Amino acid sequence: MNWKAVARSEIGTSHQKQGIVCQDYGNYRSFDDVIVGAVADGAGSAKHSDVGSRLAVETVLKCFSDLSEYPEKQEEFEQGFSQPLSKEEAQKVFAKIVNQIITELQNQADEGDYSVNDLACTLLVFVATPDYIAAMQIGDGFIVIRSQESEYQLLFQPDKGEFANETTFITSTNALKEMQVKVISEKQEFICASTDGLEKVAIRLSDWQPFSPFFKPLEEYLHEPINPEDEDKYLIEFLNSERLNSRTDDDKTLLLCLFDRE
Repeated sequence: MNWKAVARSEIGTSHQKQGIVCQDYGNYRSFDDVIVGAVADGAGSAKHSDVGSRLAVETVLKCFSDLSEYPEKQEEFEQGFSQPLSKEEAQKVFAKIVNQIITELQNQADEGDYSVNDLACTLLVFVATPDYIAAMQIGDGFIVIRSQESEYQLLFQPDKGEFANETTFITSTNALKEMQVKVISEKQEFICASTDGLEKVAIRLSDWQPFSPFFKPLEEYLHEPINPEDEDKYLIEFLNSERLNSRTDDDKTLLLCLFDRE
């Protein structure tokens, strides 16, 4: 029994036309039964948001890696995350990580001699075991899960702000105040985290319910044996397909996780 996961980001057609790099980034780390994932979407108005989104995600993963890599911390790590966190505990863990990210972004901005707001990005993070998931979200994008014997569930309604194309970024002064946190203590089967480029095709915006026909093939894909050399070929083709690009011209990120109980 173990986690299977894959992450991929692809540039949107609008960015291709404008000669802009992909501003999305997503990645994950697994530690035995614990998996940690994060995705970030750089603000279109921020000059170095591609750097900010990557740095934010990698800082999240480093925070958890640092806990697990040292023998004296291994027991603390396993004990700390083997049992479901309370919402208050999760809030503290995620707040600490956000503060660390802000420090790293500020250091990067100081080094590059520009404003930290030039690194603005949204951020979605989860830590999961086979028995629970704790997650946070700052800004838009989505995390959809399927627990054992249940339907697909959207964890948070994306933060869209008061005006069109407005959201909260991790560099916003109210980021921690606007951070959404949730803990679900159920047996986890499937997790999908994504930036807002796929919202309109994956989420029914009228009532914020996941669109099952979008997620089911992705979950089935993870059930198939995957050759390491071709593990993200399916995702690359899917994210660059004409059918998908006809419905969204934004950057697109998918982070998919499946707990294989066989």
